Amino acid sequence: MQGPTDVSKLRVALVHDWLTGMRGGEKVLEVLCEVFPRAPLYTLLHIPGSVSRIIEDRPIHTSFVQRLPGAEKNYRRYLPIFPAAIESLDLSAYDLVVSTSHCVAKGAVVRPGALHVCYCFTPMRYVWDQYDDYFGKDRAGVGTRAAMSVVAPWLRAWDRRTADRVHLFISDCRNIQERIRRIFGRESDIVFPPVDVGRFTTGAEERSFHLVVSALVPYKRVDLAVEAFNRSGRRLVVVGKGPELERLRSAARPNIEFHGWRSDDELAVLYRQATALIFPGEEDFGIVPLEAMASGTPVVALGKGGALETVVDGETGVFFLDRTVESLEAAIVRASSLTWNPARLREQALRFSREHHRQRLEDRIREEAVKFFGTAPRQTHMR
Repeated sequence: MQGPTDVSKLRVALVHDWLTGMRGGEKVLEVLCEVFPRAPLYTLLHIPGSVSRIIEDRPIHTSFVQRLPGAEKNYRRYLPIFPAAIESLDLSAYDLVVSTSHCVAKGAVVRPGALHVCYCFTPMRYVWDQYDDYFGKDRAGVGTRAAMSVVAPWLRAWDRRTADRVHLFISDCRNIQERIRRIFGRESDIVFPPVDVGRFTTGAEERSFHLVVSALVPYKRVDLAVEAFNRSGRRLVVVGKGPELERLRSAARPNIEFHGWRSDDELAVLYRQATALIFPGEEDFGIVPLEAMASGTPVVALGKGGALETVVDGETGVFFLDRTVESLEAAIVRASSLTWNPARLREQALRFSREHHRQRLEDRIREEAVKFFGTAPRQTHMR
């Protein structure tokens, strides 16, 4: 390939689906912003102030979705036009494009001769494995379901077709590696996502409630936790916001508290005070359980997806195997009967540290750039 003679001089751009809050995907993006401190960021939509300073402190370019009516609060309704929006971003000035994608970012169009590396959280979750969680009979109205029955096949075809725009896929766990292989027919390298374990400590606080930390969207299945604690009467604290908030709040009894999002410092205290973290959805990976374990707090998790790679049943948490309230209730009872070792819990979390993630991610992108452009890099950060 023809290209710059020095990898450290590559013109780099970052692409992310949207910037509306700090969740697991944004933690990965934050690390990429450190690796590429001068790289501009391209995204469908940006709500100023919704992400960390390290992300905000760079040029951010948005698509036409930014200007659509009601997009700030209800951007997901524009899902059918997201492919056109991501393809409209002008990346022709860049040698290396690094996308972080759970929806359409991996479909960004780069110029001929440029390298595209995608850190893929999942193929478009809304139309593949979690379609029913968003558009099933109990989740969407008749009109939306009818429209998606037409739109979803087209989106799946687009998602498959545009996988060829990516030169290197990086997946965040074995679960997603297999999903990329099954849906895209592509191989990927695993780089586990970052957990900033240094922000969390074990403590001697009284543990007086169970905790949910989650975006309140359908596939997270926070409704299972709400119903389980409605039945038991135990105290449950829910940290997070999202379109499911009012539905969940209206279903909850007074023993369940909704706290919205909390600062990192406040969340660290809540983790230390929690009896256990409840993790009821099937996640692609899931950083929140590792944050809890770094705080010495065990996890009650659905025994599917990424939790199988982070939680050790009986040592750092308890699995429930059926996506039912009864199965979750039984796991909570089992967790309360066990004795937990905070040092063992934290030791498990340290295996997924932010420092390890950053080094592995930077090394893998650099290796691919050297291979692609056919040159050896100097020992300096890429731009």
